[in-house]
Amino acid sequence: MKFWVTGLSAAVLLGGALAMGVAAQDDGKLAPGLHVAGVDLSGLTREEALAALQARLPAPPQVTVTAGPHAWTVSADTLGWRADPQASVDAALRASAGRNLLERVEGLLGQVSVQELPLVTRVDVATALQTLKTLTGDLQAQPKNAAVIFDKVAKRYAVQPDSPGRRVNAAAAANTYAAHPDLTTLTVPVTEWKAGLTAEALQPQVDLGNRLMRPLTVQLEGTGRTGTLTPLQVANLYWVREGGIVPDEQTLRTTFGRLTDMVDQPAQNARYAFENGKPVKVKERAGRVTDQQAALAAFRKAVFDPAVKTVVFPSKVSQPTLTVAALPDPKKLELIATGTSTYFGSSPERRTNVANAAAKISGVVVPAGETFSFLQALGGITPDNGFVGGLIISGGRTVDGLGGGVCQVSTTTFRALYQAGLPVVERNQHSYRVGYYEPQVGFEAAVYDPGVDLKMKNDTGAPILIKTINDNAKSRLEVQVWGIKPKRTVTVSPAVILSRTPHPPAQYVVNPNLPAGAVRQVDWAQDGYSLYITRTIQDAQGIRTDKVSTVYKPWRAVYEIGPRG
Repeated sequence: MKFWVTGLSAAVLLGGALAMGVAAQDDGKLAPGLHVAGVDLSGLTREEALAALQARLPAPPQVTVTAGPHAWTVSADTLGWRADPQASVDAALRASAGRNLLERVEGLLGQVSVQELPLVTRVDVATALQTLKTLTGDLQAQPKNAAVIFDKVAKRYAVQPDSPGRRVNAAAAANTYAAHPDLTTLTVPVTEWKAGLTAEALQPQVDLGNRLMRPLTVQLEGTGRTGTLTPLQVANLYWVREGGIVPDEQTLRTTFGRLTDMVDQPAQNARYAFENGKPVKVKERAGRVTDQQAALAAFRKAVFDPAVKTVVFPSKVSQPTLTVAALPDPKKLELIATGTSTYFGSSPERRTNVANAAAKISGVVVPAGETFSFLQALGGITPDNGFVGGLIISGGRTVDGLGGGVCQVSTTTFRALYQAGLPVVERNQHSYRVGYYEPQVGFEAAVYDPGVDLKMKNDTGAPILIKTINDNAKSRLEVQVWGIKPKRTVTVSPAVILSRTPHPPAQYVVNPNLPAGAVRQVDWAQDGYSLYITRTIQDAQGIRTDKVSTVYKPWRAVYEIGPRG
């Protein structure tokens, strides 16, 4: 009995000691056997555990980032990864506090097994996103939409194919890593990015654009006068777009205007013709011209219907504005102004055109308030109108063309009318400085049939008569303006040159039709110039000025050479 009491007392004493030990575990110290990331934190206070863990933090792990076939291995800290010792110790404290009585007793008796807790880690999403964007930046590719192109070799519209792009979702990968910072392999999603506009969608518009490219002939109603656009000229009238065929309104209207210039047969006012130096009256004649509104509608409709090859322009009668009975008496007219030019060195063909054009406009009468049109007075630059081939400026070159030399007459006419004080309605310049119009540089006017005209308004208050005197032997042309001389004085200044640009080096072009070793010059060098001429008019209203500005391109000399032997 005594033995039993003694054993019981010992058990009670041991139980009390264990109870005191268990109670001691609630004093803020970590329970035995608790490890974080391999660091033993048993029996340590929070501060002691934090210091111990910080002293033995592991290095950031390596993470393999993949995106499609590409892969990079980087340190986790570059992806915003970091260890959180405080959260790790707090997790250990919660684990310690959560042990039951038996686990605590076993811990005091040294019978508890090691409890390994993971290191708490976190990821800064913004840093991860920035690093992933840097790694995969070259992989992101915008898709390329299909496009309409014009094949200059085939001279057809074509479709430039679309191509898909790649969309790299770095944000999704950054969020995944933030949710699972223990990952050692991180996949960045890469998906195909389809083009918004495909070749398949554009092909019908391109097919229609090519069908519209056909020769288109216009004919003036009631006449045999026609004009034809080439397929390329028709193609310039519209755009091939995603939504269909879109008219190029400006080009369409400009082309329509040139076609009407080509086919119209304007009324011919009464005029004079000079026979042996004496004026002879020429009776007026009615004409037929385009009904502008109706013809433009018909032209527009025809352009966009590939089945139409010929369109008839509605027309109307054009009545003359000056009858033979209203012609002014030449004996009562005064010389108002003259214009002169010389054409030394001109070819026989050029001289023919100068003489023909001068004769065509000589005797033209412009009623008061009406506008003189050089091309209308000329009657068209065609073989039927007596013009022959000669050098003209076209396409950036001096080339053989119909009517070379006509600009000698338009330039001289411009000089006369400008010095008479007439307002300029339309005046065009040559591309480069032409020697035939020297020494009055910039005081010139270019014409081209159809569409490039010289137009000036008769503001003298009375009809004016244009008379030409052409001296082929002296290579001299004079244009005179006769009428009732207005009470005004007109002075024209010499050209003021603003800038000068040296001409480019000469160009040599092989001409297989020339003999071997032969050299022939076909274009002549000229410097470029920017200049203006000032006209001062003084009359009862006061003094006023206007300017004619000219910008000449620098022009290279061009030589044709025969092939090597």
